[in-house]
Amino acid sequence: MKPYAHIILVALLACAVLGCGPEKGKNGNDIKLSSEPQVNLVEVVTLHKQDFSRQLVSNGRLAAAKKSSMAFTVTGVIEKINVTNGQSVKAGDVIASLDRTEASLEAESAKIALSKAELDYYDVLVRLGYSAGDIVAVPANIRAMARARSGYDAAINSLKQAELNLEGTLLRAPFNGKVADIRLREYDTTGADTFCVLLDDSVLEVVFPVLESEFPFLEKGLPVKVSPFAGGGSALSGRIESINPIVDENGQISVKASVRNDGSLIDGMNVKVTVEKAVPDMFVVPKSAVVIRDNLEVLFRYEDGHAKWTYVNVLMANSSEYAVSANLSRGASLEEGDRVIVSGNLNIADGSEVRLIN
Repeated sequence: MKPYAHIILVALLACAVLGCGPEKGKNGNDIKLSSEPQVNLVEVVTLHKQDFSRQLVSNGRLAAAKKSSMAFTVTGVIEKINVTNGQSVKAGDVIASLDRTEASLEAESAKIALSKAELDYYDVLVRLGYSAGDIVAVPANIRAMARARSGYDAAINSLKQAELNLEGTLLRAPFNGKVADIRLREYDTTGADTFCVLLDDSVLEVVFPVLESEFPFLEKGLPVKVSPFAGGGSALSGRIESINPIVDENGQISVKASVRNDGSLIDGMNVKVTVEKAVPDMFVVPKSAVVIRDNLEVLFRYEDGHAKWTYVNVLMANSSEYAVSANLSRGASLEEGDRVIVSGNLNIADGSEVRLIN
C-alpha cells in the first residue's frame, strides 16, 4: 500500500470517531434527549346546588285544537268553490256555494204565502169584531185562534225554513282556520258527504302515552317541549292540559298537552314530546363530566393542577345533564365550589397532571 493511502485512512477514522461524539450546543454543553410528562388540557365547571330538569320522553301525534268536517246542509249541485287546500279563511267567509235558483224561488214563494196569511189573519179578527189596526187590544187567546185559522204561524215557519235552505246553499267558515282535504269538485252533487275539513292549527294538541310508573311524576300544567321527528325545526314549548286517570291494557296512561304553533307544525304530524319537571337542590353536571372506571361512575375534580378521582352515583339524567351525588360507600365526597372536569377527561387517571384551557 502506498504511504499516502495510510494517511487518508487514518484521517477518515478520526473523522468517524469525532462525528459519533455527543452533539454540542452553542454553549458547548452536551444536548441529551429528554421527555416531559404529558399534561392534559381540561375544562372545568364549578359545582353548586341547583334545580335539575328531570325529563320524561314520549311520542305523540298532533291534532288541531279546532277542527270541523264541513258539509252543506242542503243537497244540490256545486256551482263554485272559492278556496284551495291550505288556504286560510276567516269566520263567515264562503268556502263554496250551490246553485241557488230553486232555493231562491222557494224563499220568494214563502214570502208571498206569508203576506197572504197575514191578510187572512187580519180578516179573521175583523170578522170577530175587532179592529185590525189595534191588535194589542185583542185578547191573547183570540189572537192565537186567529193566527191558527189564517195559517199565519205556519207561513212564518215556512218562510224561516225557506230562508235557511237558501242560506244552506252557502258553505261558510264557522271560525278562522285553514281549509284541508277538499273532496268534491264544481258541478258535483252534494249529499251528506263531507265537502272539506276546516282546522285552526294556531294551537295544536298532542296526546301521548306514559307508563303507569311515571304517574307520580305527572301533573297538570307541567311544561313540555314538542319537536317533529322530521327535524329541521326547533322544539316548541307547551303545557300539559289533562291526564286521563285510567291505565290501559298496555299499562300506559294517556296525557294531553297543548302547544302554540309557530307555523312549523301541522295537523297529524308525529312528534317527540319531552315533559320537564324541576327537581330542586341537586348537584348538576354535564354528561361529559361522568366517565366509567372499574365499571363504576366517576368524575374528576380539579385540585392544584391535578385530577382527583371521585366516585359518584347518577341519580337522574336528561338529554344533556346528570344529577349526581357522592358515592359514600366508596368514601367519596362532593362539596359546593368543587371544580369538576368536563372535557379532556377520557384518558386521565387519579392524580394526573392537568392544565386548564384558558
